[in-house]
Amino acid sequence: MVRRALTFVVAVSAAAALATACDSDASDQATPTLSTAPSTASAAPSTAAPAPAEPTENTPAPTPSATSDKLKQGAKGDRVVALQQRLNELGYWNGKADGKFGGQTQQAVYALQKAASLDRDGVVGADTQKALDKGVRPKAKSTSGHVIEINKKRQLLMLVDDGEVTQVFNTSTGSGAQYEQEGSTHVASTPAGRFSVSRQIDGWRNAPLGLLWRPKYFNGGIAVHGANSVPPYAASHGCARLSISAMNYLWTNDKIPLKTKVWVY
Repeated sequence: MVRRALTFVVAVSAAAALATACDSDASDQATPTLSTAPSTASAAPSTAAPAPAEPTENTPAPTPSATSDKLKQGAKGDRVVALQQRLNELGYWNGKADGKFGGQTQQAVYALQKAASLDRDGVVGADTQKALDKGVRPKAKSTSGHVIEINKKRQLLMLVDDGEVTQVFNTSTGSGAQYEQEGSTHVASTPAGRFSVSRQIDGWRNAPLGLLWRPKYFNGGIAVHGANSVPPYAASHGCARLSISAMNYLWTNDKIPLKTKVWVY
């Protein structure tokens, strides 16, 4: 009997610890509050809402070596244009091919490296170039309709239409680490399952665990949202982070409207 009682207590404690969300105040019935900092928020989608500068969370932009064959953040020129065009051709979104290897291009390179099971350093060396040349792309699990798929193992967010992956983004989901909030211990996880986008905010949400840019909620307080830091590994409290520019693109082009299916696996 004592052993059974202890097992029950451990199970209850584990369940409590797993309760998590990057926006723990939000619920399907509640109206999320909007932040007054660093941008304004509105009820309807905006095509030019203010946003912070492009993420630079990894390393300062280096000056590329003239003798190096590798392309990395800070590089410029025709080779970068060709890289950006090829990434876009394969579906790795990185905006306009402008010949400047900035944060957007680095995010796309991360996504390609994840899909190809390579080291996620954001640098285009020989192995990453081979993946580009071979046209490596992730595969979808859904077979019909417009679906957002979040692959936690690969740390990729994909736009899928009738089973075809159309665009791929670097994402960062729940880190699996424990954190304290209001006297309770939680585990930062992104639960697997099939959901749909139930609400959204066109602006900043000043959530208890941090700022969320233009969040699209699909599982209680868990959302796809823009963030200033989107590393190539799991680091969030449970949400699926995207770069600010990627989130702006998705909003402007209505890529994740309300009721969109979201598969997390």
